[in-house]
Amino acid sequence: MTGVRAMATMTGVDDQERAVTAAANAAAAAGVEVREVTGLDDLDAVYRLYDGIWRPDPTNPPVTTKLLRALSKVGNPVTGAFDGPVLVGACVGFFGAPADRVLHSHVAGVSSTALGRHVGFALKLHQRAWAMARGIELVEWTYDPLVARNAHFNITKLGALPVEYLTNFYGGMDDGINGGDDSDRLLVHWDLGSDAVERAVAGPRPVADVEAELARGAVVALGRSPHGVPVPGSLNGHTLLVAVPGDVEALRSADPGLAKEWRGAVRAALGPALADGARITGFDRAGWYVLTNGKGN
Repeated sequence: MTGVRAMATMTGVDDQERAVTAAANAAAAAGVEVREVTGLDDLDAVYRLYDGIWRPDPTNPPVTTKLLRALSKVGNPVTGAFDGPVLVGACVGFFGAPADRVLHSHVAGVSSTALGRHVGFALKLHQRAWAMARGIELVEWTYDPLVARNAHFNITKLGALPVEYLTNFYGGMDDGINGGDDSDRLLVHWDLGSDAVERAVAGPRPVADVEAELARGAVVALGRSPHGVPVPGSLNGHTLLVAVPGDVEALRSADPGLAKEWRGAVRAALGPALADGARITGFDRAGWYVLTNGKGN
């Protein structure tokens, strides 16, 4: 973790020191070295890693080696997680607006050979330390709201907050993961120095409990039938619950029609709720978003 150790020397600020330590601990726990990638061979390895994960249309890959070279040359972070000499994860970002305070984390992925080792967590904590050392206050990215494990990772484990529903953001995505589905996304903000993020990355983390929310009077805005079919409810309540399928990627293969039905149902629930001022405050591992609706009864 030489790279993040150098950050601590450069900054010398308590919260940044804690961020560096958290990143180093996460990398050690995952059994990887996390560092910036700048050489052509390593940049090409990032391209090949992503190609293997997403299996994209060859005419529209997530990134190219040339693009990664350009991004890294002008100071944007291209970060790799290495198990010895082997690249097992990578994260690519670029500066947003305002460029001195916001980083957009464009794409991150982990090899199937390293799943379950928390390599993604190590990559994100390195990204946080890298950004804080440069005065960046906010990292943002998008993710598919139907993917339950990503919702849990972003909201619970990292403490990021979804702020906007983006309908078919990238257009149709014909690859091995999205399967031609519309590319609806949630835009999340990761407020790097906030108490909520500090608590989340340090653990133990507060976990949403849908049964407790129901007992307190939460309203089901979108439910799930015993057969896994979305069941629309009401958006009229102070606390709203929105279900997602347990494994939408498997569902896209087994029942594409039902997967598309879930896309439309979640869009119809989350989109208007967020646009009307509701905020996602948690995610239950059973597959439920918890929203606080300031306009509810």
